[in-house]
Amino acid sequence: MKKIAFFCIPAHGHTNPMLPVAAELVRRGDQVKFYSFREFEEKITASGAEFIACDSYLPTLTAQEEAGLKAVSTTEMTIQAIRITRSLDTFLDGEFKAFQPDVVYTDSVCFWGKLNAWKHQVPMVVSTSTFAFNELSSQYMKNSSKEIADMVFGLSRISKELKTLEPLGYHVKNALSLVQSDNDTDSIVYTSRKFQPYSPSFTGHYAFVGPSVFSNAAPDKLHERPLVFISMGTVINDRPDFYAKCIEALRDANVDVVISCGSSVDIAALGKLPENIQVFPSVDQLAVLSEANVFITHCGMNSVSESLYMATPMVLYPQTGEQQAVARRVTEMGAGVMLTDDSAEGIRKMVKEVLANKQYAKAAKTCSDDFRACPGTAGAADFIETAPHTVIGTDILKEMHKANAVFLVVFWLLVIALVVALCVLLHWKFAWIIGFPAGFLSTPLGKHIQMRKYQRFAEKQG
Repeated sequence: MKKIAFFCIPAHGHTNPMLPVAAELVRRGDQVKFYSFREFEEKITASGAEFIACDSYLPTLTAQEEAGLKAVSTTEMTIQAIRITRSLDTFLDGEFKAFQPDVVYTDSVCFWGKLNAWKHQVPMVVSTSTFAFNELSSQYMKNSSKEIADMVFGLSRISKELKTLEPLGYHVKNALSLVQSDNDTDSIVYTSRKFQPYSPSFTGHYAFVGPSVFSNAAPDKLHERPLVFISMGTVINDRPDFYAKCIEALRDANVDVVISCGSSVDIAALGKLPENIQVFPSVDQLAVLSEANVFITHCGMNSVSESLYMATPMVLYPQTGEQQAVARRVTEMGAGVMLTDDSAEGIRKMVKEVLANKQYAKAAKTCSDDFRACPGTAGAADFIETAPHTVIGTDILKEMHKANAVFLVVFWLLVIALVVALCVLLHWKFAWIIGFPAGFLSTPLGKHIQMRKYQRFAEKQG
């Protein structure tokens, strides 16, 4: 029997995939303590894990800080995570000494889980609720100018907060080291290797287990009329304007519609609903998706995974850079189409496109078969129970860096030789003719060399 400490941030999309894993470990006889928040107590208790409340350690937020969190500000979320870690320090120090866990299973952005695993030298497995992002897969992220500005101008505030962790025994180089995926950390990713962008760049320290769900249901898509499901997730879902446009777009269509709008939206304010449209604060998403023929989604990883698990093609309406990455991957797999025009007419057009073109449903079914062939929660439990892992094999990222280093040495030796030759033949003032373009070209040429190395490795991997 293993003693396992679970840690997660207060977010449904991060907590939900961990619950079936907790249930599987409890079923096997492992002792699981789940450090979370009252909002998730019922779900965690239902999994069989022991729920440990951390609500009293949450910092009091100013109106500005709360607005930043609601706007999904990377800076504000990072700062609050650091403050929660600081607030929880004494409590978790006592918990680790009393419980003495064999393994820590922590969400990838749960700083207090990661930092306490390192501080108390307990083997750690990271729960990755979206794609695993490294220097290659992060190319899928398309941050808006607002998101970039938020990160750039927030660096000094984050750096100042990080320094407050040092006296408590938490040694952190920078915030990126707390959230980035590296090839030496045991990690569970709730998708397949096929769906993960640049999957060959991740070593055996990564277990791609497929979607983590509480469901044995099979897709059932045969109805008198197609079913359209609409949800904007659990974070940025206060969008009565968008739901109103969806209602306008589909009120006269030969489809049935279910909208999950969240608790912040006043359903009555949406007006009198047509007979073919129902709106609820929340639904059993997996149950609805098992019957849905189209899913209009914000492209959260959890929602997209559940949609593909149930073979439901999508109309993709991402709201953040991370969601853009997920949406891009869905389009590459052929299982969805981007909603670039969010007017009523644009929504109607995209829903008709997905329903009319059966290739979207076919691609979603292919993804479903791939997901269901993954090791699932049993595989995740195996991986956690046997942590830490020793992995033998090629780390292609390290090999790419070596190839780039060799290229740069050779490249600049040639450049220097050419500059010297030019200056001997002509004059030193002409050195810039070679030096300037060489400096400009070195980076893209180096990246080209690295990608050729990666592609050859990926081809060998099959």
